[in-house]
Amino acid sequence: MRMCIAEAMGYPMDGLQTLDIALFSAGTFAAAFVTGLAGFAFGIVAAAIWLHFLAPAQVAPLIAAFALIVQGASVWKLRRAVKFGRIWPFVLGSAIGVPLGAELLRFAPAMQMRMAVGGLLVGFALYNWFRPASTVAARAGAMADGTVGVVNGVVGGATGLAGIAAVVWCNLRGWPPAEQRAVFQPVGVATFVMIALWLGGTGMIGSATAMLFFLGLPALALGTWAGLKSFGRLDEAGFRRVVLGLLLLSGVSLLFRGG
Repeated sequence: MRMCIAEAMGYPMDGLQTLDIALFSAGTFAAAFVTGLAGFAFGIVAAAIWLHFLAPAQVAPLIAAFALIVQGASVWKLRRAVKFGRIWPFVLGSAIGVPLGAELLRFAPAMQMRMAVGGLLVGFALYNWFRPASTVAARAGAMADGTVGVVNGVVGGATGLAGIAAVVWCNLRGWPPAEQRAVFQPVGVATFVMIALWLGGTGMIGSATAMLFFLGLPALALGTWAGLKSFGRLDEAGFRRVVLGLLLLSGVSLLFRGG
């Protein structure tokens, strides 16, 4: 006898199998499309949809697995634009920051951390939305990039938003869209891996999670392809608006999760 997604998770849904699959696939496609387009925010978009009918314990590993696939595919597509000399300060800083962020949770409650980071993201996005594009950090060097990398690791380790600080900093750097993505996407991938290695596994992954993973792969591939195609049609102003809009969404989401 076939089971719907919710039943596989332990939540009977009166046979709404088709709706469950449609919602899960739609959420996967939307998150992959946004990540392919802007280079980040898979977890924010996916969680906003999946958490309506999936348990958080299932959502977390699915976001981690899918986000790494999408980010990895995007980094591969942009591989010719990736410059190791530009990203190493961020990666080194993140390696220092991730353990600090994870340990910070021992002293600062997760709710307060999420709300603090969410408030900063909302303020940054709104401030930059209503003012001209800024290149205030255009002349910053490797030391500043490494410092931002530490902040990136702390935020990632404490909230799970891997790469978000790098996204903000690249925006302030005033780099063209392709150059921004060639920095914050590899940094995001590296930070995701560091977080996973530091925090360790949460136990055996059940058959329901594995089933959901394979079920979502087609929508993930299609969404990633569509997002990457759309990215090529964005000018700098359009890319900036998308990034600021997603930063605002990320901040609001953290505020609501924190509250």
